[in-house]
Amino acid sequence: MRATQADDPICPIIIPAAGQSKRMGSRDKLLEPVRGMPLIRLQCERALATGQRVFVTVPSETHARATAIADLPVEVISVPDHKDGLSASLRHGVASLPDVPRFMIALADLVALETSDLRKMIDLSNTDGDVLIWRGTDNAGKPGHPVIFDGQLRSAFAHLDGDKGAAPIIAAHRQKTKHIKLGPQALLDLDTPEDWENWRKQH
Repeated sequence: MRATQADDPICPIIIPAAGQSKRMGSRDKLLEPVRGMPLIRLQCERALATGQRVFVTVPSETHARATAIADLPVEVISVPDHKDGLSASLRHGVASLPDVPRFMIALADLVALETSDLRKMIDLSNTDGDVLIWRGTDNAGKPGHPVIFDGQLRSAFAHLDGDKGAAPIIAAHRQKTKHIKLGPQALLDLDTPEDWENWRKQH
């Protein structure tokens, strides 16, 4: 893990991982093996390699996802109302952050995002004075993830509900959003067993 340097921008990373993975049937997509480890663990290791603090929301401290990352230097946040949807994860995750200039939300199921993508987002978010949101896109400019929010927006997360996540906040600040081209990995999530089967055939 790369140590944070004195001139690095401070941008903690929230990985919301308290969802129910309903479309996977009896399987948990965040526990699917990728590169020899559960996906949730791989995502945490990628985030930690940026040198930033990492916060991970889970359904409970005894959940298998929490067990999979128990030995990593991440800050695990239980979400007792996780059945309310993604917004619950974001409310709890953002509320747990220290006072920071900006923070990143990196969805746990974006299997192809690499540490280099996260670092690119963080580095570029430190160069704009009038931007409040930085959002990763594919090569055609289609908005995806991860997303970085200016710290002044954190109070808006307390009012989120349902499973739309931070979409209302992004919509309200569309004019102050900068898109950062990452590639297809900004949109590649695997939500069903069929998605996983097709992806594994190609990797």
